[in-house]
Amino acid sequence: MKHLPKYLRPRWRYLAVGIESWPDADIDRRAFQGAIWGAARALFGDTASAAADLSVLDWEFADGTGEAIVRVRRGECDRARAAIASIDAVDDAPVGLVVRGISGTLRACEEKYMGRAPIAHTENEVVFGNDRRTAVTRDGRVDVRDGETFTGATDFDCR
Repeated sequence: MKHLPKYLRPRWRYLAVGIESWPDADIDRRAFQGAIWGAARALFGDTASAAADLSVLDWEFADGTGEAIVRVRRGECDRARAAIASIDAVDDAPVGLVVRGISGTLRACEEKYMGRAPIAHTENEVVFGNDRRTAVTRDGRVDVRDGETFTGATDFDCR
């Protein structure tokens, strides 16, 4: 089977997406892909979401932070950004998503927007609400363990 000529091949854009959740969240690639498809279908319907053709190409998630590369057809970037922005939970785990940038090639997307250096995190004991509790600190943020869940805080809250 012959390849299509270059002018007939689909054109793609690549979105670098930053992901943040609680440190104990366990989110996998398949669940994230399903959340993107569901959000696009809910916002734009079956036809427009199929035209955007959103696909997760690269996935990393550990210790509550991660990143992904989402492929989308050229001309559908605004719809893709809207669908990603409407996601507030994946597998019942609350998430915060941010589109770091859009690129025309996968390589440029990785080089410009995907910081592959891991974010250093430490586990400390802090005073929060007049009690000593365990907290995970990373990049200026503090997540205090409150029984089975976490509470987001800052350094000033934990004194």
